[in-house]
Amino acid sequence: MDVLVDTSIWIDYFRAGDNSKGLDYLIDENIIVTNDIILAELVPYLKIKKQLKVIKLLHEINRAPLAISWDEIIEFQVKCLKNGANGVGIPDLMIAQNARQNSCKVYSLDKHFGLLSQVLKVKLYEQKG
Repeated sequence: MDVLVDTSIWIDYFRAGDNSKGLDYLIDENIIVTNDIILAELVPYLKIKKQLKVIKLLHEINRAPLAISWDEIIEFQVKCLKNGANGVGIPDLMIAQNARQNSCKVYSLDKHFGLLSQVLKVKLYEQKG
């Protein structure tokens, strides 16, 4: 099963953080995917920092195609609010929808995805070791 790597993991990874250790394994296994939302969050900062090689590498990762269903996003938000998961942003809901549509797990440090896994049954990647 492919793993959709969220922006929070990439940021930690670029900073050589301890919270993204599992990313090397996923890269080696060639099971990571990205999407245009995640790239839109990462690439502008990388452009400012002139990290052109990193941008090129990110664009080489397979992309999970986005097919945004706004009615489903609204229903996701309703479910979140009914279950006390307040403050989940639309980009996170779109990423969750994208992961479900493409049968991916989500690898994230964002606490919202823990809530989304409970409320919307989004599958999460659990870092090994």
